[in-house]
Amino acid sequence: MKHISYINDMEAWKDSFEFYHSIKVRFSETDMFGHLNNTVPFAYFEEARIEFFNHLGFMQKWTEKSSSTIPVVANQQCDYLKQVYFSEQLKIYVKINQVGNSSMDIHYMASAQDGAICFVGRSTIVQMSTLTGKGEPWSDYMKQIIETSVNIHCMS
Repeated sequence: MKHISYINDMEAWKDSFEFYHSIKVRFSETDMFGHLNNTVPFAYFEEARIEFFNHLGFMQKWTEKSSSTIPVVANQQCDYLKQVYFSEQLKIYVKINQVGNSSMDIHYMASAQDGAICFVGRSTIVQMSTLTGKGEPWSDYMKQIIETSVNIHCMS
């Protein structure tokens, strides 16, 4: 397997995921060669990330009318390990790898029904103020949810 810069130990990394969202590859997501178009994993990451944030209760906070913060993707990458084809059922795993003052590093893993890893990725999400356009620190409430839900410590 190729070396991926943000993964030190693939087995330990793979075993650290708990949350996943299932997705079935649609015909419109394949290219003329019959496999998943290379842009589609980013849409899968988004869908799984939103479901993960729903699970944590963050989307409900961000979408309240009184909320002045939103999640913004600052950067994102995907590493392709195995071809994926129309109608395959995938599990898109999501986990928070590290948390900063107003950002978090999120990792993704897509696995096929046989458990083979198809592609992996990571992104930096920043909680941004809609009033200032700058990063907004995580509230103590959100830090508590992160720490109890995903067993990591927030970095200050």
